[in-house]
Amino acid sequence: MDLHFNQNLALGYHSGSQISRVLTEDWMERNMFCPVCGAPVLGHYEANKPVADFFCDDCKSDFELKSKESKTAVIGHKIADGAYGTMIDRITSLRNPHLFVMTYANWTVNNLLIIPKFFFVPDIIEKRNPLADTARRAGWTGCNIEIGSIPESGKIFIVKNGQQEDKSRVVDQYQKALLLQRTRIDSRGWLMDVLKCVERIPQDDFCLDEVYTFVEELRQKHPGNNHVHDKIRQQLQFLRDKGFIQFFGGGRYRKRR
Repeated sequence: MDLHFNQNLALGYHSGSQISRVLTEDWMERNMFCPVCGAPVLGHYEANKPVADFFCDDCKSDFELKSKESKTAVIGHKIADGAYGTMIDRITSLRNPHLFVMTYANWTVNNLLIIPKFFFVPDIIEKRNPLADTARRAGWTGCNIEIGSIPESGKIFIVKNGQQEDKSRVVDQYQKALLLQRTRIDSRGWLMDVLKCVERIPQDDFCLDEVYTFVEELRQKHPGNNHVHDKIRQQLQFLRDKGFIQFFGGGRYRKRR
């Protein structure tokens, strides 16, 4: 995997956003394998397709690419996306593609990760202010994806700090993450929230009472549910059954790496 962009493709372009799009999409087309099934190449949809940028012919997965220049090689907590309403519709109807997030500096990839589509819930989409009446698209409302709100299990690095991850490891991590897939959006929301809480506990060994410290936070996120303690235990059981945590009895757990 060559981490450098083909800068010759930028000749003739004057817009920074156009240059970024051309160079990053060309790099993906030349270098990227399918992180879902391991197929060696991805197809590239025609420009301006509203749903996705790339696809895998083998497993029929769709992918969207978001990239940004980052001198510090840090992914950051947010990344800009398109129309807020469109994004919410895609998530709630379970039609959103997997997301590639790329950062680059000096026309070289320093980070590339995939966020599987089943880690997306409406809570991680931040609504931006509508464009002013004087703007060309007055009233249009965009959104940001809050990368920092996604559990670490849903951030699978392909390139990290300028170093390529092993392809088989990437596919294995995706297949492990796939165990967390939930088809109902409300169930997905509860699972992602409790998993994020577990990840915020600093030590690997933890107890149920430590997860209960997040009850008020979870109650605010799910105001229609009056059985937050029960939902926490339900999600912990699901994480145990899928091999993400171990249960030792007596309300004691351990994270599995």
